[in-house]
Amino acid sequence: QVQLVESGGGLVQAGGSLRLSCAASGRTLSRYVMAWFRQAPGKEREFAAGVIWSSGITYYADSVKGRFTVSRDNAKNTVYLQMNSLKPEDTAVYYCAADSSYRIRTLQAEYDYWGQGTQVTVSS
Repeated sequence: QVQLVESGGGLVQAGGSLRLSCAASGRTLSRYVMAWFRQAPGKEREFAAGVIWSSGITYYADSVKGRFTVSRDNAKNTVYLQMNSLKPEDTAVYYCAADSSYRIRTLQAEYDYWGQGTQVTVSS
């Protein structure tokens, strides 16, 4: 079992920045892919960014590429999502997820463990 707890959400103006954190416990993450998904009101949950824990290889959705950066801290067993140049359309609940795979997958059904989510609201 892997337990995931997100933090760092909040209200920010367009053009601003936020950093989300996802603290993991229960298992070592060396064999997992960690990802951030987001779900806007009335929309499907969508993949935003992912990182292969063991190698640090990352992958981003086109909608966030160049603005968001996913990273991990081995010592803290924590994954981060640095979000810059935020736009109102980035408003969503952001979820951290873990997948026991060797590659980054973008379908939510592939992921085994989920956090409770953290709200990000970007005002115009």
